[in-house]
Amino acid sequence: MFPLWRHLSSVTRRVISPSAADFLSLRPPQTSLSVCVSPNRKSSGKRFNVPPSAEFVARVSGIPTMAKLPFQETADGLDAAFVGVPIDTGTSNRPGARFGPRQIRVESALLRSYNSGTRAGPYDSIMVADIGDVNVNLYDLKDTCKRIREAYRKILATGCIPLTMGGDHTIAYPILQAVAEKHGPVGLVHVDAHADTSDVVLGEKIGHGTPFRRCVEEGLLDCKRVVQIGLRGTGYSADSYEWNRAQGFRVVQVEECWFKSLAPLMAEVRAQMGSGPVYLSFDIDALDPGFAPGTGTPEIAGLTPIQGVEIIRGCRGLNLVGCDLVEVSPPYDTTGNTALTGANLLYEMLCVLPKVKYF
Repeated sequence: MFPLWRHLSSVTRRVISPSAADFLSLRPPQTSLSVCVSPNRKSSGKRFNVPPSAEFVARVSGIPTMAKLPFQETADGLDAAFVGVPIDTGTSNRPGARFGPRQIRVESALLRSYNSGTRAGPYDSIMVADIGDVNVNLYDLKDTCKRIREAYRKILATGCIPLTMGGDHTIAYPILQAVAEKHGPVGLVHVDAHADTSDVVLGEKIGHGTPFRRCVEEGLLDCKRVVQIGLRGTGYSADSYEWNRAQGFRVVQVEECWFKSLAPLMAEVRAQMGSGPVYLSFDIDALDPGFAPGTGTPEIAGLTPIQGVEIIRGCRGLNLVGCDLVEVSPPYDTTGNTALTGANLLYEMLCVLPKVKYF
């Protein structure tokens, strides 16, 4: 009896690696990590990491990594890397974001290689892998921030762009410390229900409500190139965003986003950011909890997933030096839809990185 793979067309067989052929012929695999299906290369002869196609390898098989990419321990040789920071020690309400990176990786098995909406081909363009999680200290938030800062110094020293899976929003502070060490003060596209610029909360200066206040104090941000989108909810004063505007931030409250495309807004944001380095920080609670209930501090009347995608796609052409997707708390969404949305938004971030080709 001929192996199943022999019945495939010659064109199809050419894009299947030997290990995938072994899988299809039902032979015992040589290694569980080597199964890979590579699409035809259109952009160059260089071999990049390409996730296995669900046309040939079951999504439910294998060890969960982001988008089923290969895992490697360091960022060496990578243009971009997915990295998890599994903490919720800085949360002020519902915990659970420490499980965010794990669940995002599980749900990301649904992702495919090409972006059908924009025709981006990230795996034809840059070398990407999952480099695992920062080894955080769940008992000491300040020590965790130190660990994150040191880990990101090493990632950035290789020239790799980190795509971070949170974790609560505290992590943006030590990440931006490392980013600013390398690039100087950066522009910031901050998508969130909350401004995260509180000074002191319950006597503490470090938490998920304070990261961008700390960043301003330390000169990590180019404040004339900071935009915050989707802010809303009740506040502790009549004007919750007075301090932000005083720093030079552009504040786009959610009421300015209702019932409209955000593509025109992002054209203005691109002009504001210019050619300087930019960091993109996306809190999943920017989306309305009807779409993303699995988060710690939900606020009604938020952005839609369509608007979230518009914001990220609107960052194409910016000099992005890092991105994060934070505050996914799987215990509050047993459907997995919040983590699935987060995985798709992270993929959209990958697609707008510098050097990614469009077909």
